[in-house]
Amino acid sequence: MSPRRNQTRSWSKSAADRESPAAAPLGGSLRRTESFRGEDWVVQTVAGTAGRHYRCPGCDQEIPPGVGHVVAWPSHGAGVDDRRHWHRACWAARERRGSDIQRGRGAPRY
Repeated sequence: MSPRRNQTRSWSKSAADRESPAAAPLGGSLRRTESFRGEDWVVQTVAGTAGRHYRCPGCDQEIPPGVGHVVAWPSHGAGVDDRRHWHRACWAARERRGSDIQRGRGAPRY
């Protein structure tokens, strides 16, 4: 009995199959447009593998590295500075939450 092959054979696919647009990176396929506060926002689901801490604007709590979350930014010509990292549950409840979050004196402002 021969050993099992866990790798795909690259020669079995044609050149057209390997360069198809359907094989786009995973992040591009999870991007969508949603409405929030009367404007369109581009929303992307990320795996959280960047190794950085982010502060969720919905609950004002940290998103630790390795936790999947949502990145949202306004669709009208916004830059990298306008991106906000949200917990998935906070983004889903964004219309029900108030915007007057109370921070403690020692809490960071980022």
